[in-house]
Amino acid sequence: MSALCRMRLAEERKQWKKNGIFGFYARPEKAADGSLNLLVWDVGIPGKAGTPWAGGMYKLKMTFPEEYPAKPPKCKFTPPLFHPNVFPSGTVCLSILDEEKGWKPSLNLKTILQGIQTLLTEPNAADPAQSDAFGLFQKDKVQYERKIRQQAIDMRDS
Repeated sequence: MSALCRMRLAEERKQWKKNGIFGFYARPEKAADGSLNLLVWDVGIPGKAGTPWAGGMYKLKMTFPEEYPAKPPKCKFTPPLFHPNVFPSGTVCLSILDEEKGWKPSLNLKTILQGIQTLLTEPNAADPAQSDAFGLFQKDKVQYERKIRQQAIDMRDS
Protein backbone atom coordinates (compact mmCIF):
# COMPACT_ATOMS: atom_id res chain seq x y z
CA MET A 1 0.00 0.00 0.00
CA SER A 2 1.36 3.41 -0.89
CA ALA A 3 2.37 5.67 1.99
CA LEU A 4 -0.21 8.30 1.00
CA CYS A 5 -2.98 5.70 0.84
CA ARG A 6 -2.00 4.20 4.21
CA MET A 7 -1.80 7.60 5.91
CA ARG A 8 -5.12 8.75 4.48
CA LEU A 9 -6.99 5.56 5.45
CA ALA A 10 -5.45 5.53 8.94
CA GLU A 11 -6.59 9.14 9.40
CA GLU A 12 -10.08 8.36 8.08
CA ARG A 13 -10.33 5.46 10.54
CA LYS A 14 -9.28 7.76 13.39
CA GLN A 15 -11.82 10.43 12.34
CA TRP A 16 -14.57 7.82 11.97
CA LYS A 17 -13.89 6.47 15.48
CA LYS A 18 -14.00 10.02 16.83
CA ASN A 19 -17.14 11.22 15.05
CA GLY A 20 -18.70 8.67 12.73
CA ILE A 21 -22.35 8.89 11.73
CA PHE A 22 -24.89 7.63 14.29
CA GLY A 23 -26.38 4.29 13.23
CA PHE A 24 -23.66 3.51 10.67
CA TYR A 25 -20.62 1.34 11.18
CA ALA A 26 -17.35 1.27 9.25
CA ARG A 27 -14.30 -0.81 10.12
CA PRO A 28 -11.32 -2.24 8.30
CA GLU A 29 -11.32 -6.02 7.91
CA LYS A 30 -9.01 -8.05 10.10
CA ALA A 31 -6.39 -10.12 8.32
CA ALA A 32 -5.74 -13.74 9.35
CA ASP A 33 -2.82 -12.59 11.53
CA GLY A 34 -5.09 -10.15 13.43
CA SER A 35 -3.76 -7.00 11.75
CA LEU A 36 -6.11 -4.54 10.08
CA ASN A 37 -6.44 -4.45 6.31
CA LEU A 38 -7.06 -0.76 5.67
CA LEU A 39 -7.81 -1.45 1.99
CA VAL A 40 -11.01 -3.43 2.72
CA TRP A 41 -13.73 -2.13 5.05
CA ASP A 42 -16.96 -3.66 6.28
CA VAL A 43 -19.67 -1.04 6.41
CA GLY A 44 -23.29 -0.88 7.51
CA ILE A 45 -25.66 1.79 6.21
CA PRO A 46 -29.02 2.15 7.96
CA GLY A 47 -32.14 2.94 5.97
CA LYS A 48 -33.41 6.47 6.56
CA ALA A 49 -36.34 6.77 8.96
CA GLY A 50 -39.64 7.51 7.29
CA THR A 51 -38.68 5.77 4.03
CA PRO A 52 -39.33 2.23 2.75
CA TRP A 53 -35.64 1.56 3.55
CA ALA A 54 -36.15 2.25 7.28
CA GLY A 55 -35.29 -0.54 9.67
CA GLY A 56 -32.81 -2.24 7.37
CA MET A 57 -29.04 -2.32 7.88
CA TYR A 58 -27.45 -2.57 4.46
CA LYS A 59 -24.03 -4.23 4.48
CA LEU A 60 -21.41 -2.94 2.13
CA LYS A 61 -17.84 -3.91 1.32
CA MET A 62 -15.58 -0.97 0.47
CA THR A 63 -12.38 -1.83 -1.37
CA PHE A 64 -9.84 0.95 -1.65
CA PRO A 65 -7.27 0.90 -4.47
CA GLU A 66 -3.57 1.44 -3.78
CA GLU A 67 -3.97 4.78 -5.57
CA TYR A 68 -6.56 6.08 -3.07
CA PRO A 69 -7.36 8.97 -2.67
CA ALA A 70 -6.51 9.70 -6.32
CA LYS A 71 -8.92 6.88 -7.27
CA PRO A 72 -12.24 6.06 -5.58
CA PRO A 73 -13.09 2.94 -3.62
CA LYS A 74 -15.34 0.23 -5.05
CA CYS A 75 -18.51 -0.19 -3.01
CA LYS A 76 -20.50 -3.39 -3.16
CA PHE A 77 -23.59 -4.39 -1.18
CA THR A 78 -23.43 -7.89 0.30
CA PRO A 79 -25.89 -9.34 -0.39
CA PRO A 80 -26.77 -7.32 -3.52
CA LEU A 81 -29.76 -4.99 -3.16
CA PHE A 82 -32.83 -4.53 -5.31
CA HIS A 83 -32.24 -0.92 -6.37
CA PRO A 84 -32.13 0.94 -9.70
CA ASN A 85 -28.53 2.10 -9.12
CA VAL A 86 -27.05 -1.12 -7.76
CA PHE A 87 -25.76 -3.63 -10.29
CA PRO A 88 -26.96 -7.24 -9.88
CA SER A 89 -23.45 -7.98 -8.52
CA GLY A 90 -24.10 -5.51 -5.66
CA THR A 91 -21.75 -2.81 -6.99
CA VAL A 92 -23.02 0.72 -6.37
CA CYS A 93 -23.45 2.99 -9.40
CA LEU A 94 -22.94 6.51 -8.05
CA SER A 95 -21.18 9.44 -9.72
CA ILE A 96 -18.97 10.24 -6.72
CA LEU A 97 -17.56 6.68 -6.95
CA ASP A 98 -16.62 7.11 -10.61
CA GLU A 99 -13.28 8.77 -11.33
CA GLU A 100 -14.60 9.79 -14.79
CA LYS A 101 -17.59 11.59 -13.27
CA GLY A 102 -17.80 12.97 -9.74
CA TRP A 103 -14.87 11.52 -7.78
CA LYS A 104 -12.66 14.03 -5.97
CA PRO A 105 -9.76 13.09 -3.68
CA SER A 106 -11.25 15.42 -1.05
CA LEU A 107 -14.24 13.06 -0.60
CA ASN A 108 -13.97 10.93 2.52
CA LEU A 109 -15.57 7.89 4.10
CA LYS A 110 -18.31 9.91 5.79
CA THR A 111 -19.27 11.76 2.59
CA ILE A 112 -19.31 8.55 0.54
CA LEU A 113 -21.53 6.71 3.02
CA GLN A 114 -23.95 9.63 3.28
CA GLY A 115 -24.09 9.75 -0.52
CA ILE A 116 -24.90 6.05 -0.73
CA GLN A 117 -27.59 6.34 1.95
CA THR A 118 -29.17 9.22 0.02
CA LEU A 119 -29.00 7.20 -3.21
CA LEU A 120 -31.06 4.43 -1.58
CA THR A 121 -34.05 6.75 -1.15
CA GLU A 122 -33.38 8.99 -4.16
CA PRO A 123 -32.46 6.76 -7.11
CA ASN A 124 -30.84 8.38 -10.14
CA ALA A 125 -33.11 7.57 -13.09
CA ALA A 126 -30.46 8.89 -15.49
CA ASP A 127 -27.96 6.17 -14.53
CA PRO A 128 -29.77 2.83 -14.08
CA ALA A 129 -27.71 -0.26 -13.26
CA GLN A 130 -30.39 -2.91 -12.60
CA SER A 131 -33.16 -3.24 -15.18
CA ASP A 132 -35.75 -5.05 -12.99
CA ALA A 133 -35.49 -2.51 -10.17
CA PHE A 134 -35.37 0.43 -12.57
CA GLY A 135 -38.41 -0.82 -14.50
CA LEU A 136 -40.48 -1.33 -11.35
CA PHE A 137 -39.35 2.05 -9.94
CA GLN A 138 -40.47 3.77 -13.18
CA LYS A 139 -43.75 1.87 -13.72
CA ASP A 140 -45.16 1.01 -10.28
CA LYS A 141 -43.84 3.01 -7.29
CA VAL A 142 -46.28 1.31 -4.89
CA GLN A 143 -45.03 -2.18 -5.80
CA TYR A 144 -41.41 -0.94 -5.82
CA GLU A 145 -41.78 0.46 -2.28
CA ARG A 146 -43.47 -2.75 -1.12
CA LYS A 147 -40.49 -4.73 -2.39
CA ILE A 148 -38.06 -2.29 -0.68
CA ARG A 149 -39.92 -2.57 2.65
CA GLN A 150 -39.69 -6.39 2.43
CA GLN A 151 -35.97 -6.08 1.66
CA ALA A 152 -35.56 -3.87 4.77
CA ILE A 153 -37.22 -6.58 6.89
CA ASP A 154 -34.96 -9.24 5.34
CA MET A 155 -31.85 -7.11 6.06
CA ARG A 156 -32.92 -6.65 9.67
CA ASP A 157 -33.28 -10.40 10.13
CA SER A 158 -29.95 -11.33 8.51
